[in-house]
Amino acid sequence: MIVIQSPDEWKEIRKTISDSGFVPTMGNLHAGHASLLTRAKKENAVSILSIFINPTQFNDKKDYERYPKTLANDLHIAEQCGVDYVFVPNKEDMYPDKAVYQIAENDISLLLEGKHRPGHFSGVLTIVMKLFSLIQPTRAYFGEKDYQQLQLVKGLVTAFFLDIEIIACPTVRQDNGLALSSRNTLLNAAELTLAAQLSNFLLSGLDEASIRTKLGDLGFEVEYIEKWQQRLLAAVKIGNIRLIDNIALTGESSCSCV
Repeated sequence: MIVIQSPDEWKEIRKTISDSGFVPTMGNLHAGHASLLTRAKKENAVSILSIFINPTQFNDKKDYERYPKTLANDLHIAEQCGVDYVFVPNKEDMYPDKAVYQIAENDISLLLEGKHRPGHFSGVLTIVMKLFSLIQPTRAYFGEKDYQQLQLVKGLVTAFFLDIEIIACPTVRQDNGLALSSRNTLLNAAELTLAAQLSNFLLSGLDEASIRTKLGDLGFEVEYIEKWQQRLLAAVKIGNIRLIDNIALTGESSCSCV
């Protein structure tokens, strides 16, 4: 496994690669990320991981500052998954323009997450475009937990004629149903037990208003529980920690691509 920090160094390596699978992350890797990395390794000649905590997608500066940073463990997980290259750039290299140039989507980015986190998706799409331009992968792998983000990335690829196949893979969960998330590490034991109730209520068959009420009674701060594109999506807070989840409303979720 080769770790690269410089975009220029990566550009030279990229010239030698013809078929690659790419998993962009903000680090603090868990079993969900590992499932993406394992699939990228299996389905491509070369597997590539990026680790970059992207400042432009945080509308809350404190959220950015407390985002878990676990690079040594991340590299260990990547090596266990057989990753070939890990790209770990710094903020100055990724934003030489100081984020003056950004990508905006003016439709679905204004809903749900976008409504509650103004500017979030511009930051996401901007860094994804930068990484796609640098890495130039054959395929890129995204989890369905960030379902709205996944749809926006698919739209980005289509809108800008990018020759990249987007592979969507199911959310990985703990035995109690809690969707794996880097932010879970910020919860204590009692909060983790409480967090598992989110997926239980999403799967309960109750209407959105009832789910909102029951979660509120348990101590969640509910931002939204909404149906969208045949899924039920939710965003909640436990204290200062924000969690999202979603479930398919028709049939089982499965990997798909465009």
